[in-house]
This record gives sequence, structure tokens and C-alpha cells, in this order.
Amino acid sequence: MATQKLTPKKTALLEALEKSLGVVTTACKQAGITRRTYYDWIAKDKAFKDAVDDIGNVALDFAESKLHSLIRDENPTAIIFYLKTKGKKRGYIERQEIAHDGSIESKLIEWKPADKK
Repeated sequence: MATQKLTPKKTALLEALEKSLGVVTTACKQAGITRRTYYDWIAKDKAFKDAVDDIGNVALDFAESKLHSLIRDENPTAIIFYLKTKGKKRGYIERQEIAHDGSIESKLIEWKPADKK
């Protein structure tokens, strides 16, 4: 993690983010800063934002490795989830198919009041 130009508070927050796998509220509490401050730093400090993005990718990699472990253990839910998200190009997708022949029919209905007797 590139923290050379970052303040000690930002560095502490990045370390807390890494430990919490990117959970902002938990990391802010551990580092003693507000969520508002966190989002201000994200908006104003590119180096900080880049470091946060790297931590997000690490957390995603961790979750993907857990998913692959479940797939290796032949967990059906994990297998289905993986195929629905990564196997779309091979047809593993739930979808509705709506057939339309292109024709449109409209009818004019005229209303006439009943005759009085």
C-alpha cells in the first residue's frame, strides 16, 4: 500500500480498512475518524482514494477465493452463483424470452347510448 504522502491518520485508517476488509464504518471507528471525514479524503486526495481502491480489490479477491473454495467442496449454491455471474457467455443465465411477431392490431369501438322507449 502506497502511504508515503499520507498523514498518520490516513495511514491508520487504511490499516483499519485492510483489517476490516473494506468495511468503512468499522475502520472509521477503529481509526477514530468520522465517515464524513473519510468521504472528504476520498474526494480530495487521489493517493488516498487509490489506496482505498486497492484495499477494495484485495477484499474482493479474498471473497472470490472463498467462493472458489466452496466450489471445490462441490457446494451447489456456490456453483450456481458462479455460473450465473461468470458463465453468462456460455448460456448460464436466467432470462425471459418474449416473442413478438411485429404486428399491431387496433380496433375502434364506438359507443352509442341506448334508445329510450
